[in-house]
Amino acid sequence: MATNPNTEPKPCSPASSSVHKSDLEKDSFNEVDHAKIRSAVRKLDWTILPMMTMFYLLSFLDRANIGNARVAGLQKGLKMTDRQYQICVTVTYVPYIMAEVPANLLLRKIGPNIAMPVILTLWGIIVIFQGFVSSFHDLIAARFFLGLVEGPMFPGIVLYLSGFYTRAELSYRIAFFFSAASLSSAFSGLLAAAIDNMQGLGGKPAWAWIFILEGIFSVLMGVLGFFMVPATPRESRFLSDNQKDLVMRRLEKDRPFVNPLDEFRIRHVLSSLKSPHVILMFITFFMGGTNLFGLALFAPSIINQLGFSPNHSQLLSVGPFASAFVVTLVVAYTSDRLKSRAIPLCSVCLIGIAGYAMYLGTTNKHAAYGAIYLMASGIYGTVPVIAAWISNNSEPYYTRATSIAVGFMATSMGGILSTWRYPTSEGPRFHKTTVMNLIFMIMTIVLAIVNASILSWKNKNKERTRQEVLAPYATESEPDGGVRAWVDLGDRHPDFRYTL
Repeated sequence: MATNPNTEPKPCSPASSSVHKSDLEKDSFNEVDHAKIRSAVRKLDWTILPMMTMFYLLSFLDRANIGNARVAGLQKGLKMTDRQYQICVTVTYVPYIMAEVPANLLLRKIGPNIAMPVILTLWGIIVIFQGFVSSFHDLIAARFFLGLVEGPMFPGIVLYLSGFYTRAELSYRIAFFFSAASLSSAFSGLLAAAIDNMQGLGGKPAWAWIFILEGIFSVLMGVLGFFMVPATPRESRFLSDNQKDLVMRRLEKDRPFVNPLDEFRIRHVLSSLKSPHVILMFITFFMGGTNLFGLALFAPSIINQLGFSPNHSQLLSVGPFASAFVVTLVVAYTSDRLKSRAIPLCSVCLIGIAGYAMYLGTTNKHAAYGAIYLMASGIYGTVPVIAAWISNNSEPYYTRATSIAVGFMATSMGGILSTWRYPTSEGPRFHKTTVMNLIFMIMTIVLAIVNASILSWKNKNKERTRQEVLAPYATESEPDGGVRAWVDLGDRHPDFRYTL
């Protein structure tokens, strides 16, 4: 619903973008009809989130569908050993990791409305080429370039959404698009089961058609993205001018870093790398990535080794990821409503712990399959909360861009470890790997408690040292240091409160 331009408060200029706005400015914004705010945010939800969800669904689908292709005969068709298959999966993550930080730092410069559709279109072409490989070496080359162009997508989407939503809204929105990961795993199983019937069509095996059809769809979505992805809220085709003003004022009120005064400085990157909460989340991301990609890549094979037929295994892999989809959204919604990250994170980890313990303790294949539901729900439910946590507590822009990318680098490193933890000879129980995953889930709870404790102490310390920290920035006109203090101090600013 558009607002009356005569009564709508104008967005503040960059020079006045500070938490310490005048009482008049604060009152003016607070008097805005909350229905108008909800209407503007709802438009963002309906126009931005579906595209980001589809982008990430295809990213995860096109990266993890090699697991379904393996069950459909890829490994046998290319005459690969288990080790060669693991190399093909691993090689994806090396360029993937290398691309994440540089791409996030360049996202603002290139423009997300250009960068993300280009990335999706390119990787769709590469996925199609995977359907025409004829040897182990061909597949390695395709997987390398796939990782190179896919690497920027996940951290890029998180950074992109942080420029559209307030900190308290971010976890649920991340969950919404990240839930595409669990949906893609479910969808991939259904699609692979259907494509099995295309064996021999056009002289191609079924596993080749998995790559070709999914790649074609990615290319089409990439082209559509050029018309549907705005660079900023101000460039949205679906918001009225007054709604654009309203959205930007909310963001400026939530974090004074929305206006692009914070030019790239290497110290902002170093500030991220030295932050204790980023280091703790890096470790947490690594452990979560190990569990996440292990299940995403090997679930069909694990279920197959439990004693189910290949086609039945593809179908059975759908259920656990559908369950994870629901749990992910519920946990993230709760996290945003409570404005808390640590408590929901620890709670969902308990579900995963129960799943791994159950998988270790049972000898019944049906009970083991049931445990995978808990494992998937516990693993997938952690990611949006962790991603929102690291984004919420990193400022200004280039510090946040670095923190998000570094976190997902750790996730990809965990993906590399996971590819070597599921040799066929140790299936279907994979005792050593399951114990490792169980320990990782327990350690995630420990690190969440440590991180929340450190951030709580820092918040209290900011109250005690406020005047001392702001003194070097104080002027007669801006006793609180204004924007200069915010850009220079970032999340260390005394008036910035870390999310717990």
